[in-house]
Formats: sequence, structure tokens, C-alpha cells
Amino acid sequence: MQSFISCFLILHRNLSKKYQPKKKEEDENKYTWCRAFHSTLNELNDYAGQHEVIAENMTSQIIAELTRYAQEIKTERKAHFHDGRKAQQQIEANWKQLELCKRKFERDCKEADRAQQYFEKLDADINVTKADVEKARQQAQMRHQMASDSKNEYSSYLQKFNQEQNEHYYTIIPNIFQKIQAMEEKRIERMGESLKTFAEVDRQILPIIGKCLDGITQAAESIEPKNDSSQVIESYKSGFEPPGDVEFEDYGQAMKRTVSETSLSNSRSDNKVDRSSKGKSKTLWPFIKKNKLSLKLLSLNAHVRNLIEGSNPEDFSHLPPEQRRKKLQSKIDDINKDIQKEMDQRDALTKMKEVYIKNPQMGDPNSVDPRLAEIGHNIEKLQAEAQKFEGWLAEVEGRMPVKSDPPRRTSALYETQNSTPPTTNNNCAQDRESPDGSYTEEPSSEVQSKVQPETAESGDEFDDADEEILPTIGTCKALYPFEGVNEGTISVTEGELLYVIEEDKGDGWTRVRRNEEEEGYVPSSYVEVFLDSNAKDS
Repeated sequence: MQSFISCFLILHRNLSKKYQPKKKEEDENKYTWCRAFHSTLNELNDYAGQHEVIAENMTSQIIAELTRYAQEIKTERKAHFHDGRKAQQQIEANWKQLELCKRKFERDCKEADRAQQYFEKLDADINVTKADVEKARQQAQMRHQMASDSKNEYSSYLQKFNQEQNEHYYTIIPNIFQKIQAMEEKRIERMGESLKTFAEVDRQILPIIGKCLDGITQAAESIEPKNDSSQVIESYKSGFEPPGDVEFEDYGQAMKRTVSETSLSNSRSDNKVDRSSKGKSKTLWPFIKKNKLSLKLLSLNAHVRNLIEGSNPEDFSHLPPEQRRKKLQSKIDDINKDIQKEMDQRDALTKMKEVYIKNPQMGDPNSVDPRLAEIGHNIEKLQAEAQKFEGWLAEVEGRMPVKSDPPRRTSALYETQNSTPPTTNNNCAQDRESPDGSYTEEPSSEVQSKVQPETAESGDEFDDADEEILPTIGTCKALYPFEGVNEGTISVTEGELLYVIEEDKGDGWTRVRRNEEEEGYVPSSYVEVFLDSNAKDS
């Protein structure tokens, strides 16, 4: 029983310890089902602790006592068996002595009879002298006397043996059996007392175990599925603006038309490209099973780039607006906590310095100055960092879409009826998301980022269409310098004027061109955009 309880306790302890929340999983405590599970683990830990109390009480009050009593019972049983064997040996020895006395009496009687017969024979013989007859008579009398003595001895010993035998079977042996019976009854009674003690020990912790079970029930009843799902939605809300209405594209007039960016996929206008693409869309919708591998590849590529380039951008510009805002706010809160800690340390050191000034014997006031200077430097550094993140947060909150505003989409690609859409590499630092929330495939590595001139030797109508330069929709001025170290970005200097060829779609990036050979993406917060009137009207 003790080994079973030990295994039970070890199992409960290990399970509670294994599934206790770790520091990196503390964010999950905001969900009611996670808190309920953790509360259940804590209650199970207390439950196991109460069984540990049972095990300790059983060890001290039952097991130890029974072990000692079992040793006493063993010694007493051995003593009783020894007494029984001793009594049996005694009665057997008396029986042997009785047999000896009996055989002696029998032998003396036979000798007396032979001596008497010999005397009578001599007495009847006239040739025998008187002296021989007298000698035979005396010998016969002596043998009769010996037989009489043996008879008396046998009789007395027989009487004694009968008394001892009666005492053995009616007194000694019954007393030994009664002692063994009393010992067994006492052992059984002691076992019953031990079971009763176990029940009492277990009954003492039943109220606490009941509270543990009540705690588990309350934790289960505290689960709020709607609240948890709402928190999941709030945590993973992207903040992207929903797509606007699809614009009407008039193909009946021979004029330059705009390919609407609000369409689900930027399909090509000519039948040649439709046939070559074989119905493949560049938009990856999250609920289509066939795009599962592509999504995994996108996540893997982003992860590899992060490993190569280091950590994510400090301003979290790789995240959607809503997620970026939450990250920035969390970062600001952490910095404010660090500032408060530093200020508390500064106040404590200031008070210590005042105490040293008033009581120089307690310490040197100048010994605190280096630490105060260091803390002041840390506070200034943290405040500057907090101001930087607050600026980014204000920028994100200023660019966040308002729910009452209608969604607006601007077409930025101009192409002729017979031209094909450009295949310029639009990769930014991380895999980009389209404004409607769907993921777009990474362009093939075979597609070049530079515009290639159209060749006349392309005879096969199913060959890849040559790229043409995208038209500009406005200009922009760089407000800050930007180092375009990631693929698809471009470096700019402060005050530089650039052409805008694709407006920010809500992901925080604007596509610009320096000349016909250099184009790429820059953070929208780093430039001031001036769109042409035609682009604004469209």
C-alpha cells in the first residue's frame, strides 16, 4: 500500500510540474481555459500534497507501529512454540522411564520364578546337601524381594507418569494453545485498529480534498468560450483595410486602361498570358488546401531571412498595422517599467546620500555619485528610446483606418490592351501581405528585378512576356535616410526626390523609382508622397 501511494504521489507531482506554465507561455494566461487548466494543476498539486500527508501519517502511526508489533509477535510465537516442544519432550522422557521400570519389574519377576523353581528342585532331591538347599532358598527369597521392590517402583512411577500425562494434556498444552490463540486475537485486533487509524487519517483530509475538487469545478465553470475567441481575434487582428469595390474596366474603347488593384487577382488582359498561366492566380487565399505548401514556403523563407539578417526591424514594420501597434505599445510599457525601476533606485540612492551627509560616520556621500550618474544616464537613454517608440506608435495610430471611412483603393498600373502586366520583383524585407489580408506568392527566383527590353525574336506566344516600365503616379521626398539592405528595398538619402510607381497599400511600404534602372520599396513613414491629379481621380 505504501509503494502504491508513493507511485500515486510521484505521478501527480510530475504531472503538475510538467504542465505548469513556463515564462514564455505566460501570455496564454489571458485565456480563461488556460487559467482554468493552470488552476486545475494547482489543485491537483494540493490534492497530491494531501495524499502525501496520508502517506506520512501512515508511516508514523501505522506502518512503524505494525512493524514493531510484528517483531514482538514473532518473538512471543517463538517462545510459545519452544514451551510446547519442551513439554512434549518431557512427557516422552517420562514415558521412556516408565518403560524401563516396567521391563525391570518383568525381568525381576522372571528371575524370582526361576530361583523358586530351582529351590523346590533341590529341596525335593535327597542327594543334595542341606547347605545347598539353604543357599537356594535364600537365593529365591532374595529374588522375590527384588521383584517386590521392582513392582513397587514400577507402580509408583506409573502413578507419577499418569499424573504428568494428565497434566500435560489437560493443563500444559491447553495453556500453550490458549496463549497462541490470545496472541493471534491480539494481532487481529491490532490490524483492525490500524485500519481504523487509516480511515481516521484519510477522513481528516477529506474536507481539504473536497475543497480541491470544488476548486477544479469552479475553474471549469469559469471558462468563457466567447471571451477567449474574442481575445484571439483581438490578438491576431491585422488592421488592414478591406478591399473596395471592383472598378468597371471598359474594354470596348482603344485607350490606356487601368488594371484595378481591387480585383482578386491581377489577371492579364491578353489571351496569350491567360493560356500560359493556365489559370494560376497569384493570390493565395488562406482557406484553400492547395496553397498550404506555398504558405509554409513563405514562412520558411521569412524565417531564413530573419536568421541571415538578424532580428526583426526595431520598429516592427514587418508586422501588420494592428499587430505592430500592439507590439509598440507593449514595448513602450516595458520601457516605462524600466524607467520607473531606475527612478526608484535613484530615489533610494538620493535618500542614502542625504543620510550619509547628515551622518558621515555611516558612509561617504561621494561614493554614491557614480551610481547616481549611471542611473541618470540609463534614464535618459530609456526616455529617448521610449520617445522613439512613441513616435512610431503615433505614426501607426495616425495611419490606422477608421471604421466609418469607406475603403479606398487606388489603381497604379497603366497598361495598353495588348501589353502584359509587369513581373517586377516586389519582395520587401519580409513576405508581404496584400491589403485584403491574403498572402501573395513570392516571385520566382528566375524573374529579374530590373526591367528587360522587349525583344522581337520572341516567336513563341507561350513564352514569358517581357516586362515594361511601370508609369509614375506621383513624386515623393525622403524625410529620413533609409538603408535598403533587404531584398526588394532601395536606399535613399534625406531630401532626395523620387518617382512613386506604387502607393502604400496598408503594409507600410511605398514603391519608388530613382531612374529607369533603380526601383524598390521604402517605408511609407520615411517619405512624403505627392500624387498626380490623374492618380488621385482614379
